[in-house]
Amino acid sequence: MTTGAPTSSYQARPRRSPPRRFLPLGIAAWLVLEIWLLTLVAGAAGGFTVFLLLVAGFVLGSVVVKRAGRRAFRNLNERLQGRSSQTEPTSGGNGLMMLGGLLLMLPGLISDAVGLLLLLPPVQRTVGRRAERSLDRKLRATPYGGLGDAFRQARIHRPDGKVVQGEVIRDESGDTPREPRPPLTR
Repeated sequence: MTTGAPTSSYQARPRRSPPRRFLPLGIAAWLVLEIWLLTLVAGAAGGFTVFLLLVAGFVLGSVVVKRAGRRAFRNLNERLQGRSSQTEPTSGGNGLMMLGGLLLMLPGLISDAVGLLLLLPPVQRTVGRRAERSLDRKLRATPYGGLGDAFRQARIHRPDGKVVQGEVIRDESGDTPREPRPPLTR
């Protein structure tokens, strides 16, 4: 016997943010624009020229990614071995350099142009500063204080909204015999 109003099993989906809602449309528009521009250049300069441009972009991009990866690994080794002083500026441009190389490796002329722009040091500094400020602003705006607190909150709250309360009690005495435990399978 039940009493009260029946509960609905319908759960509302969370609303998507505008960037997430329009991201697939933006990617589709970018792809169409890349293909249109490639056909336009192929009509003017020839298909073989476009093929050579795409291969050259791929080769240049792979060289850039390899070089930036080696530099990042070398900087990491120097820091871990203590050879690097803390006063010298960190090379945060390695990530943007890798992104530029990856954009060069993608087939398309617009992605190649953006990738080449990301290889320029003034553009790297500007994009790096803006990304750092944006990330810092978003981290300050989080209600949980920081990234660690956000991950902790994500682990505590289950997807169905229930919060599991509990307490861990450890037996610290060393004189209790350890019994074999059953496997944790269902």
